[in-house]
Amino acid sequence: MKKIWMLGLAGAAALTMAACGLKETGENEPTETKKITFVLDWTPNTNHTGLYVAREKGYFSQAGLEVEIVQPPEGGAEVLVASGKAQFGIGFQDTLAPALVGDGALPIQAVAAILQHNTSGIVSRKGEGMETPKGLEGKKYATWESPVELATLQNVVEGDGGDFDKVELIPNTVTDEVSALKNRSVDAIWIFYGWAGVKTELEALETDYFAFSDLNPVFDYYTPVVIAGNEFLEEEPDTAKAFLAALSKGYEDAADNPEEAADILCRAVPELDEELVLASQKYLSSQYKADASRWGYMDPKRWNGFYSWLNDNGLSNPALPENIGFTNDYLP
Repeated sequence: MKKIWMLGLAGAAALTMAACGLKETGENEPTETKKITFVLDWTPNTNHTGLYVAREKGYFSQAGLEVEIVQPPEGGAEVLVASGKAQFGIGFQDTLAPALVGDGALPIQAVAAILQHNTSGIVSRKGEGMETPKGLEGKKYATWESPVELATLQNVVEGDGGDFDKVELIPNTVTDEVSALKNRSVDAIWIFYGWAGVKTELEALETDYFAFSDLNPVFDYYTPVVIAGNEFLEEEPDTAKAFLAALSKGYEDAADNPEEAADILCRAVPELDEELVLASQKYLSSQYKADASRWGYMDPKRWNGFYSWLNDNGLSNPALPENIGFTNDYLP
């Protein structure tokens, strides 16, 4: 009986060890690989670095994910994500608004903020009087003719005591902001400072610049953001959380080690200008997380504040409901 008991104990111990071994393997080496398609908003740049870092360092593969990064179609990332052909993509809170309401509303929402604050504003040649919005009177501003864009510009010009009707609006056909300013085809352009603004510095173009978020807090909205399809989030919440956990590691690494992150991006996309990527990466390293408690977090007050401004100015029809279009529930 003693021998039988000892054999039984040994067998139980062996089974326990085997079970623990299986659990350990399951955690560290997922047996099933999930395929994820991530669609960019534009050609690869430093807004996307965390994505490439997470892929290069194996954070996605460790989470059991195989991530394919693709260029956006003509209709934009939103359409591809909404259709389920891509699980994640990049959007912007301002341009996302029309996709969230009305008969053609898309089943998508933002799940992470790539940058914590809006780093966009107006750049112009230095010393020509456009260091504040009122100075745009009588100057050529290159516009995309977006209602939200023009309403934003009007708000800051009039808030500075200027007459928006005196701003000369010309079609925005600019592909290189530095060249456009140097050859005087435009006087002022809306840019994201982390790329185009940094480029003006590298090319020794002296400029004046004002940021929208500095002039009116309502314009400190989230741009860019990671978006996902509602159906995918509902059906595969664990996959979504695993992806965002790995992605957050990529962006945290990019913030902590901008030189290494720039090198990873340039090796993945060799056609990029290495000097510009490094300078841009150093600038954005403090912007990915900034003053937030964690990468990706979106403050409901700021999100709703901007959409309330759109509603109040008749820029959304129908009106955008509170808390529409975003969630922090899938962040680590």
